[in-house]
Amino acid sequence: MALQDVKRYFQEKGLDYEVLEFETSTATVELAAQAVGVEPGMIAKTMSFKLKNNENILVLTAGDKRVDNKKFKAAFQSKGKMLDHDEVMEITGHPVGGVCPFGLKNNIPVYLDISLKKYQYVYPAAGSPNSAVKLTPAELSNITQGKWVDVCNN
Repeated sequence: MALQDVKRYFQEKGLDYEVLEFETSTATVELAAQAVGVEPGMIAKTMSFKLKNNENILVLTAGDKRVDNKKFKAAFQSKGKMLDHDEVMEITGHPVGGVCPFGLKNNIPVYLDISLKKYQYVYPAAGSPNSAVKLTPAELSNITQGKWVDVCNN
């Protein structure tokens, strides 16, 4: 179970972050923002892409932003193809709506869009479609070893 993988990941790394679990779904930015009680931009949505060299990557963005195809191609020298539901589960070990950069099934490079830096705290999912974890953008970067990129619209 992906939620347990995330909790175990935090425990093994000695990270004292509370995984927030909700009675309602947090599988979309809007639902997550309602459940957490924050504006949609504070939800750190995680998207899974395959690059032309068949490398899989995760890109986290502010929830109210969209990936700009030109910026994405410039950052990765490749178009990105979003993984389908089955691929997401197979590659990350997390279900769609709960994908996060923690406790992953495979070692996948993580990229963080600069849109996240606008917020004091952001809330990525925590391995299930009804969970989240509260982190500063700096904590998110440190935990994931994520590289900062500029791939979203303004």
